[in-house]
Amino acid sequence: MPAITGQQYIKRIDELQTYISIDGEVVKGNVSEHPAFKGVMQSQAKLFDLQHDENLHDSMTYMSPTTNQRVGMSYLQVTKAEDLVKRRQAAREWALCNHGFMGRSPDYMNTTLMALASAAEYLKDKPNCFPDHLLKFYEYARENDLTMTHTFIEPQVNRHSYQYEDDEVIIAAKIVGKTNEGLVIKGARLLATQGGITDELLVLSTNGIDEEKGFGFSIPSDTKGLKFLCRQSFVGGESTFDYPLSARFEEMDAIVVFDDVVVPWDRVFYYENTEVANRFMNVSGFQAYSLHQVLSRQIAKTEFILGVVQSIVDTINIGGYQHVQQKVVDIIVTLETMKALLLKSEIEAKMDDFGFIRPDLPTLQVAIQIFPKVYPTFTEIIQLLGASGLMSIPSEKAFAADDGDLEHYLQSFRDGGEDRVKKFRLAWDLTMSTFGTRQTLYERYFFGDPVRLSGLLYQTYNRESFMKRVENFLKS
Repeated sequence: MPAITGQQYIKRIDELQTYISIDGEVVKGNVSEHPAFKGVMQSQAKLFDLQHDENLHDSMTYMSPTTNQRVGMSYLQVTKAEDLVKRRQAAREWALCNHGFMGRSPDYMNTTLMALASAAEYLKDKPNCFPDHLLKFYEYARENDLTMTHTFIEPQVNRHSYQYEDDEVIIAAKIVGKTNEGLVIKGARLLATQGGITDELLVLSTNGIDEEKGFGFSIPSDTKGLKFLCRQSFVGGESTFDYPLSARFEEMDAIVVFDDVVVPWDRVFYYENTEVANRFMNVSGFQAYSLHQVLSRQIAKTEFILGVVQSIVDTINIGGYQHVQQKVVDIIVTLETMKALLLKSEIEAKMDDFGFIRPDLPTLQVAIQIFPKVYPTFTEIIQLLGASGLMSIPSEKAFAADDGDLEHYLQSFRDGGEDRVKKFRLAWDLTMSTFGTRQTLYERYFFGDPVRLSGLLYQTYNRESFMKRVENFLKS
């Protein structure tokens, strides 16, 4: 099956009948009809439909090298500089469709898998490693346009040290057995965004010293013994007037429980190899390629936020104040900086050890330093500019029953009462609802602990030539 449509996506996920528990109840029937998942699955379906838009067909898909059918652009391996441009343009189209609020749109995980497959050679001839399994799964995912969620981290039990457990007290997922069929996994992992509404779960250990917790594999979401235990839904309601963002883009987060799950051997990429578990993500182009996609999404999101802010400014006519202008300019500066860094990462792209072209990683590491810090200030700017207007936001039902008071008394410099409230409800859902506050936390930690990311940039950024210039200056 080549690039799928939105309806094919929904049908396929409904047919899985994945084990999903939310608010203590197991989801029965079609997950696409459940209030917690309906909106985001419809939004995700629109992404797949873009692949079949006649005006976007060539920018959203490419010809598969094996089947000569159109497949999703986010699976494209980068063999020349123009491929990065194609990937950026496709990522932007999808990001514009959800305004950057779906951090786990399919292209993120497609990019992750593509990056790992492009470095599969690293696994060659290493103990308990199967590069052919990884390449085969990449091709299978590409040709069937699979959706994936992932889990890279262990539950927060003791962040001071690695978690050691005995055989009777298992928390973090580990290998508890090996059979002719495959690895047997028991325990839990975090934090599967979109858990339960994707075809597959990709599981990768990214650090640690315990061989039993060192593995990489992918399994169907409906695998026996696999459970997705969801947090409370942040969908405020189905009304897009009352909840313009959460009704459409609320991505569920789930704890993943492995209850003696058997992972077939042909789905195992590596296991019980701590060197590979600790290094593969860094050796591969995962960071460079995924950050390239992430930055495209964050740019689209920043553009949308700038639009929200300027709409508030114009609606209540506060654009003449210099402190307001400064706040808007702060967002503009961030936007243009991120756009420049994204292009710079492509201009300075280089061939890696495996023969593929990677965007410049240091440039993208700088970019990921910026957004987690500025995004919380965006929400603060909206709150400061919106002020009491963010509280005076009657519901759609209230306007339906209104005899003219709300329309009259909530009018603004530019809009009538209902149109004004629509804009302020959007600003509220973006910054003050449960959905909005989750977005802020999500962007703070999207790619990991910001302090750890700073340390990584400090350790890896090449400063030798600059120090040499100083030495030469002092000697001259």
